[in-house]
Amino acid sequence: MPRLISPLLLALIGLILFGDGAYIHAKAWLAQVLLEQAFDRSIATGQAVKPWSWADTWPVARIEVKRIGASAIVLEGASGQALAFGPGHVQHTADAGERGTAVYAAHRDTHFRFLRNVAMGDVIDVTRSDGRHFRYRADSSAVVRFDASGIDAAAQGFGLVLATCWPFDAVTSGPERYVLHATLIGADR
Repeated sequence: MPRLISPLLLALIGLILFGDGAYIHAKAWLAQVLLEQAFDRSIATGQAVKPWSWADTWPVARIEVKRIGASAIVLEGASGQALAFGPGHVQHTADAGERGTAVYAAHRDTHFRFLRNVAMGDVIDVTRSDGRHFRYRADSSAVVRFDASGIDAAAQGFGLVLATCWPFDAVTSGPERYVLHATLIGADR
């Protein structure tokens, strides 16, 4: 009997760990579905629409990199709670399309997993919740310490920064961040 307990205990622990990992990805997927619906309603009504009644944030933009089929809804604020559901717009940075640098941050293992596949020169489309659409071109990237990003939120140009933890395949958190810079190349509407 004791011989049987050890493999069963290991199997149970493995199942719990697998379930925990699957839960994180399922929550991220479901959140993006609800955020897409709230974002579409925000554009249609011109009002900020919360994705669920108890949400303390709302969708402010949609990021798309069509070459790789990536899309994510960006939330207002980059608190830990907001980042659990999607990329966040870092407070005190410009809105997409405005003078300065719009900074969006997200987790590397869910919403910004696609950043590993963005190549220099790729077009990054950003649609704001007011319906305005902006096109950026990825022009540089860097790996930096979290406290030394070099991001100038008050830059004179029209920039976009997408930031996430580094390295992409790490299983524990660390001090490094991957920072992708892009420059505005066009606007619609």
